[in-house]
Amino acid sequence: MSESVKATGRFKSGCGCGGIDVHCHVVPAQFPLAPGGASIRGWPSMTPVSDCHATVIIDEKPYRAVSDACWVAERRLEEMDRSGIEIQALSPMPELFGYWIDAKPAKDLVRHVNDVIAALVAEGKGRFVGLGGLPMQDIDLAIAELHRIVGELGFRGVEIGSNINGVAIGDPRFHPFFAEAEKLGAAVFVHAVRPAGMDRLVGPAPLQQVLSYPTDVGLAAASVITGGLLLKFPKLRIAFSHGGGTFASLLPRLEQGYSAFPAIREIMPEAPSAQARRLYVDTLVFDKDTLQRTVSIFGEDRVLLGTDYPFNFREKEPVGRIGEAFTDTGLRGRLTFANARAFLALDEV
Repeated sequence: MSESVKATGRFKSGCGCGGIDVHCHVVPAQFPLAPGGASIRGWPSMTPVSDCHATVIIDEKPYRAVSDACWVAERRLEEMDRSGIEIQALSPMPELFGYWIDAKPAKDLVRHVNDVIAALVAEGKGRFVGLGGLPMQDIDLAIAELHRIVGELGFRGVEIGSNINGVAIGDPRFHPFFAEAEKLGAAVFVHAVRPAGMDRLVGPAPLQQVLSYPTDVGLAAASVITGGLLLKFPKLRIAFSHGGGTFASLLPRLEQGYSAFPAIREIMPEAPSAQARRLYVDTLVFDKDTLQRTVSIFGEDRVLLGTDYPFNFREKEPVGRIGEAFTDTGLRGRLTFANARAFLALDEV
């Protein structure tokens, strides 16, 4: 049995009342050279660690400065204790998906990041579980890595991008992957990556995270609905970051379009609002009123605590945010930990 599975079993035996964060990322302290020593566009490297920080370099340019909490278990555990988090589901920083790299070297990159996640899970002594990355530009390689991380490493699921090199995740070409994820019982967490609409932003680069990420996540969720993904794979557990992004605002329009346009009804045998309540979303919306609306749309059993730890643009008081939005203790418990236990299938180990 892998260390990951042992760790999850240890958590299962606990009280189960601490927060479970489904949205938090890992960046390795270092990366291997590209295969063959070649220069590959999009291949990451790291500057040396100084004062507990390093910088991810991509295409010879600084991409993001990160703290050693990205790769040091002890640092993460200290912050988790402070903020009331019992378990983190560790996933790659999205720029490490490598979808834009040729598939074979991308497989090597993704495998390295997944192995770093596995090492952190082992160090965490039951406080971490894994959501690995996959080379989704090649479905066969993606499925092979899915089997490795679930079967050998004991990960609870995967993280994929909101688009795969511009292709919506609801596209039928990805059905073989989703079929395998459903078969294995692997959770799928969808995170924004290289979003559409960057040319429409006016302002500095961080606006990509602030404005374009939720837009792309919303379009990804819409593609799952219009593509009938969960009708085809009804046991698939799929969650969307950033509260589902803009999808909460798109859903009433999609529902009205379902009533107004026969062509839309033809592709959706079930109403969009009903399908939406089959999705999971996280709580990362930064506002209690928005969080309340998110729960009203997706359902009390479909919203999961998420923070975007350890990056600066994150929810730093996730349990407090839930407490601010809701007074019912049962609902607080579902949002804080119970829904995530179901999404990650923690009780099935």
